[in-house]
Amino acid sequence: MFKKILSVLMVVAMVACLFTACGGNEDAGKTDATTFKIGAIGPTTGDAAIYGQAVMNAAQLAVDEINAAGGINGAQIEFKPADDEHNAEKSVNAYNDLKDWGMQILMGTVTSTPCIAVVEETHNDNMFMLTPSGSAVDCIRYDNAFRVCFSDPNQGLASADYIAAQKLGTKIAVIYNSSDAYSSGIYEKFMAEAKVKNLNVVAEGAFTADSNKDFTVQLQQAKSAGADLLFLPIYYQEASLILAQADKMGYDPAVFGVDGMDGILTVENFDTALAEGVMLLTPFAADAEDKLTQDFVTAYKAKYNEVPNQFAADAYDAIYIIKAAIEKSGATPDMSVSDLCNAIKGAMTQITVDGVTGLGMTWTADGEPNKAPKGMKIQNGAYVAM
Repeated sequence: MFKKILSVLMVVAMVACLFTACGGNEDAGKTDATTFKIGAIGPTTGDAAIYGQAVMNAAQLAVDEINAAGGINGAQIEFKPADDEHNAEKSVNAYNDLKDWGMQILMGTVTSTPCIAVVEETHNDNMFMLTPSGSAVDCIRYDNAFRVCFSDPNQGLASADYIAAQKLGTKIAVIYNSSDAYSSGIYEKFMAEAKVKNLNVVAEGAFTADSNKDFTVQLQQAKSAGADLLFLPIYYQEASLILAQADKMGYDPAVFGVDGMDGILTVENFDTALAEGVMLLTPFAADAEDKLTQDFVTAYKAKYNEVPNQFAADAYDAIYIIKAAIEKSGATPDMSVSDLCNAIKGAMTQITVDGVTGLGMTWTADGEPNKAPKGMKIQNGAYVAM
């Protein structure tokens, strides 16, 4: 009798397992014939949250606009953001969580170090990946990965060329983060191009993530060398400290940065007057007068009650770039992740996109964008074109 009861229970368990996938996530890995699932990864908390929050906000804005206009070839977009706190391990964990959700395309990651870790995962899965702002070279080392922003070397090269062309400094000092892929990548290319352009670099000061609060040694070195221009290929948090400490020293050089400088006007307890006159290369300016930019800025301000930064602009363009590539390829949401990736990456080299970060943007097979950088200056607490 006991054996008969046991046999019945085993049959019931087997039937239940068939219906429930034995307790697994029944939605994981499934495709939906009517919906593209786009995931996003970035720091929405922590020191780099200003970047991640802007990216997620702008991406959601673009998704809402596209869905309201009928979607992508009639298919709607489901969008899901995930926080990585600008941490590589947490970024990989976020990627795996999004895979369980059913992500088919990754818009991310936002910052370079996590992006380098996650691109390994997307490569293994052959999932299409478009990072809005991961600028380190290795962020897109595989053929499934593309980017919206300029790479670090391209920022370094463009900065040296711009400084030389505009004659912005006779003696230049560089302060960079040698422990950060973003900063050191820009620095290396800048120094190589500075030699080509005969720029006079009189001081180089490095710091690391463990020594990013006191910059008096680097600033004193620059001041003693007579540097009249500081080149800061770093993020805005350290830049705000450098400006404040230079002011206390009575050192007032011109300052030139790259896209990581964007956000300096929002640093808590920072005297924004110290950023007056700071110059940077960025592909986006919220006060640009073209209709595309103004429509984006108006919509973003209406939804989030703030002016979008360059990271928001990169993400907004990223969603529309994905849309353009899907439309060009004829891809459908019922395709496998790998087939979808193959279709989209093939289309990326064939599309041309007018976005808020550049008109007539195109992409090479190695994932790099072609567009023109813009020089900006902070005046009266706002970015204006140089």
